[in-house]
Amino acid sequence: MGSIPLFFRLVGASLGGQARYPASALMLTVGQFLGTGIEVIAVWALFHRFGDVQGWRIGEVALFYGLVNCMFALADALGRGFDVLGTEFLRTGAFDRLLLRPRPLALQLMGNDFRISRLGRLLQGLAMVAFATQQMGIAWTPGAVAIALIAIAGGVALFLGILVLQGTLAFWTVESLEIANVLTYGGVQAAQYPLALYARWFRRVLTFIVPLACVAYYPVLAILGKADPLGAPAWVGLVSPLAGFVFLAAAFGVWRFGLRRYASTGS
Repeated sequence: MGSIPLFFRLVGASLGGQARYPASALMLTVGQFLGTGIEVIAVWALFHRFGDVQGWRIGEVALFYGLVNCMFALADALGRGFDVLGTEFLRTGAFDRLLLRPRPLALQLMGNDFRISRLGRLLQGLAMVAFATQQMGIAWTPGAVAIALIAIAGGVALFLGILVLQGTLAFWTVESLEIANVLTYGGVQAAQYPLALYARWFRRVLTFIVPLACVAYYPVLAILGKADPLGAPAWVGLVSPLAGFVFLAAAFGVWRFGLRRYASTGS
């Protein structure tokens, strides 16, 4: 069996195991939907109290919110294995079993625990995209759809890269550090709002270090047909999502470096 068919076989086994407890899977999914719904209320309360924020309307911010949550939901489903690498694999010695299999480690980890519950965040994101479409009258032309899909793909790659880095830390710390959530959940929160609202130093961080702006801010401007208040040309939104794939490649480079440090449990 090739690597890709094996990946889908692993995902199918993971989903099948969760489907044996349908009530639990449903409650976890609904919990994810309602949990992110609280964030939606916070966004609504902000605009309800202050109206437009520096010229940005709630429909525009809803599109940021929706696309970013779709990105993170998919990446979180794929990257669960990296998230629990320390507790479920390194501490128990189960990582050795993965090393003995003649298939890529990353593929095995991504197919290890594909969570149904992440569907709740994904549906929440799609609902916000629909809301933004209604509020702003967005015309989903083939070009706009293509930009959105490329942005989502780049965003999934970026967030997956962050999870890979989080898992790599476990080679030194054994347990995944909560500080990594600054880049995962913190990154989601930061990318939900337009880049132009932030201070200059933070904009640089979100563009050149953890390129969240490249997969969210610039593509959304292209979809909305809105000029960038910061002065970036319109074509940037067409190519900037590629930064997500560059970040993922760099993360796997760090992963290979950390993997060389692994020395098993000694048991």
